[in-house]
Amino acid sequence: MKRNLAYTAVLLIAFLMLAISSSSQILNEGTFKIGRTFGLIDAFYVDSVDMNMLTEKAIIEILKNLDPHSTYISEKDVKEMNEPLNGNFEGIGVQFNLLRDSIIIIEPLVGGPSEKVGIRAGDRIITINKEKVTGIKLTNTGVRTRLMGAKGTKVELTVYRRGEKDLLDFNIIRDKIPILSLDASYMLDKETGYIKLNKFGATTEKEFTDAVTILKKSNMQNLVLDLRQNGGGYMQAATLIADKFFKDQNLLVYLLGRKTPRQDFKSSGSGSLSSARVVVLTDEGSASASEILAGALQDWDRAVILGRRTFGKGLVQNGFYLTDGSMIRLTIARYYTPTGRSIQRPYKEGYDKYMESYLKRFTDGELVSADSIHLPDSLKYKTLVNNRVVYGGGGIMPDVFVSADTSYNTPYFSRLFAKNIHTAFTLEYFDKNRNTLNSQYKTFDDFKKRFQFSDDDIKVLIAKGEAEGVKFNEEQFNKSKDEMLLILKGLVATNIWQTSEYFQIVNQNDKAIEKALNVISDKKSYNAILGNQ
Repeated sequence: MKRNLAYTAVLLIAFLMLAISSSSQILNEGTFKIGRTFGLIDAFYVDSVDMNMLTEKAIIEILKNLDPHSTYISEKDVKEMNEPLNGNFEGIGVQFNLLRDSIIIIEPLVGGPSEKVGIRAGDRIITINKEKVTGIKLTNTGVRTRLMGAKGTKVELTVYRRGEKDLLDFNIIRDKIPILSLDASYMLDKETGYIKLNKFGATTEKEFTDAVTILKKSNMQNLVLDLRQNGGGYMQAATLIADKFFKDQNLLVYLLGRKTPRQDFKSSGSGSLSSARVVVLTDEGSASASEILAGALQDWDRAVILGRRTFGKGLVQNGFYLTDGSMIRLTIARYYTPTGRSIQRPYKEGYDKYMESYLKRFTDGELVSADSIHLPDSLKYKTLVNNRVVYGGGGIMPDVFVSADTSYNTPYFSRLFAKNIHTAFTLEYFDKNRNTLNSQYKTFDDFKKRFQFSDDDIKVLIAKGEAEGVKFNEEQFNKSKDEMLLILKGLVATNIWQTSEYFQIVNQNDKAIEKALNVISDKKSYNAILGNQ
């Protein structure tokens, strides 16, 4: 058995070397040295060794010494990693949350397997496949594991429904469930639409196109595209979105690597938004495909980039499966914006220094002042239409800087949210007031205008915090109150409607969106920023 494990280890390492070698696939002396080392450890080492674990650690360390974004993914994590980008998973189609160790259904997906059999919002799951799931301290992962499974397989649920005398039994056939990459789309004013994307996946272009079609019916002329905290995804999804903004066949991005010949990606010249004024919101969480889109629009003077400097990931990975179903995501090329900028942050000092340099942004003042960012003249580039100065070498620098809003940040606010008190409070609030809310607010606009929490509701929130060890601080509470109640109101709206309504609530206090609306509404100011005559 041990010799089989050692042999497996040798094969895995050899496969790694084969995957990253030249097309001739010649094994070099170093490859055999690694395999020989594993064989010697298994044959002669003083203690017994888990060779599979040792192999994984070796692969992780090898990749870590190449660059920060070449990674190893275990077999069990491969599917979970791919699901968000593929745009679907297989399950029963419910949004749930855990409330006092009970699984409560927030919403069954419209048209999904659970809605089809009659599952309703507010139902509490008592058993899953005859296993009692209340009072056993389940985690979200534990619930997902039990509810997800192959399309066509059956799940038996027993649920408690308020107002029903007996428990209800349901047989649900699992199906493909979409994972959306579009968080919100709505009109900011009479002419300006807003779209927020959380990633770039297989369905992003269709979601975006559908949203634009609906917004245009509401007279959308201009667009604020929110890519904040969008960590990227498929490059092609980003170029498909970028294509919408150009009326000519413009270069959007190109790839180049030691073994990857240059590949150019261009717009088709039939962009449906080619005449719209555009503002793109970015921050330190905007990475990879987000930076490809923002870089293309900035290089062609096609949009105002507003917010803060992006993450700075300009490396392209390809997935290579290993013999046991695990995967290596190996960097095969760099991508360059149309001006030739590489926006990848330096990483020659190693992974730890690489992440340390990113985290310094949160302590060195960069999030509140653009003056704290210093880039050498060697990283200067000129935009392709109006010859404006832009920078490479460390993310996309915004055309208009907007600092992070820390006006409401207090230790009390942070501790409440770290303990997830806000989620528990809104779940209980909605569960208790479901019928009243549904009868009192027939439309979202009515809810947005009129809904507010009572003083008694706020006392309940404070008491829940105290019960979890978050001591009430009146001064800090008053400083954070407006933002806190806005978020709580948004969470209640999510329980009644969708995530888009959540963002319509919380974005009312968003300084970046306020600034974006000012810029995009003033044609003269907008053109001045872009250098248009």
